[in-house]
Amino acid sequence: MPVGKAKPVEGAGFSQALTQALQSVSASQHQAVSMQREVQLDNPTVSIEETMVAMQKAQIGFQATLQVRNRLVQAYSDIMNMHV
Repeated sequence: MPVGKAKPVEGAGFSQALTQALQSVSASQHQAVSMQREVQLDNPTVSIEETMVAMQKAQIGFQATLQVRNRLVQAYSDIMNMHV
């Protein structure tokens, strides 16, 4: 029986999910910075409360991203230190 090429995996892979999550965090940070700028320029359509919530969301997203990165680095380090 001849060996054929492996089929590509269907659906979203880990790298695609990670990329989307990073883009989401980046967009959240960009929105928070934009809202901060509008508040500083006294734009009446942007409230300080909405801006603070956006900043907190961006901060939480960033902290979660750091935790995922730390765990991935730890897992990689653990795997590399395994004896076979």
